[in-house]
Amino acid sequence: MNDRLLSFLGLCRRAKKLVIGAEVTVQSIEQGRSLLVLYASDASKNSLKPVLRAAKEYGIPVKCALRSKDELSEALGRLCAVLSVEDKGFAGKLPQMIESESERRII
Repeated sequence: MNDRLLSFLGLCRRAKKLVIGAEVTVQSIEQGRSLLVLYASDASKNSLKPVLRAAKEYGIPVKCALRSKDELSEALGRLCAVLSVEDKGFAGKLPQMIESESERRII
């Protein structure tokens, strides 16, 4: 896998600091474990609605991962459109990676 972001998410999953799925992401937010929410670029609005509502209510940052559900699912080994990151280090690094990648795509 040559994609740094997907590799980093795989590392996060192996460290057991990643929650996959909309419902469990909402639970992670409500229980105070979630530090960052990521979603696939093609995630359905119906799936995202409760997640975005909970994230806003609890002040959790939300970012688009700039990857499709298929790309995220293949990298993480299970169907995935919404993720919750539960580690401060990972949650701090991922937005930087997404931002730098997004800047490179513009140039």
